[in-house]
Amino acid sequence: MSMQSSGTSRVNATEQAYQIIRKNILTGKLKEGERLTETRLSDDLGLSRTPIREAIGRLVLEGFIERQSGYTTRVAHFPQDEAQQIYEIRRLMECYSVERAARLATEEDIAEMRRIHAAMKADTPPRDEAASQRLTEANEAFHRAIVTAARSPRLTALMTTALDVSMVVRTYSMFSEQDLFRSLNHHAEIIEAIEARAPKWASSVMSAHLLAGAHRVAARLQQAKASQEP
Repeated sequence: MSMQSSGTSRVNATEQAYQIIRKNILTGKLKEGERLTETRLSDDLGLSRTPIREAIGRLVLEGFIERQSGYTTRVAHFPQDEAQQIYEIRRLMECYSVERAARLATEEDIAEMRRIHAAMKADTPPRDEAASQRLTEANEAFHRAIVTAARSPRLTALMTTALDVSMVVRTYSMFSEQDLFRSLNHHAEIIEAIEARAPKWASSVMSAHLLAGAHRVAARLQQAKASQEP
């Protein structure tokens, strides 16, 4: 095997490990606070420890896994209060962002939002894990497109540092089919408001969009807590 093909195989194995571990965290197969070891994950996934180690490193950076004293790693905790804070921070920042976008977005910006919305519509509801992954990524891309259209490097920097990627992904994974369709309709109206150059309309829909998401996540977390009580 050539050095190039060997390197490609390792990259593929790392990506495979990353996707499986990430999915197991999102679905709850790996529980919050559960200890993770390279040896155990290597045995479970049938992969060598090197791609497992690299996948864990990536998931630590994204906030899905916490690295503790020594070499101990655990699935990151997901407290309800933190989820509520994230949604409130998002609401404050994204409402301001979408108001700017309604004033400053170009035709190209709006076309990109429509393209993302069409992709999300095609995958709603998701038929399989691949569709679910595409939908999650497209949702993130839609909100990033609005920030880009706001034409504010400072706002972009704040959004990047303030939002926990793993928190956004994990909360979106809690949405029911009805939630996903409601979210899709909100996106469509946000685009319409931006195209109409109506900042307050765009802001009010964004606020409703994020408040609805926060309500769904709080309810799901409460259900999960109740199910764990004796």
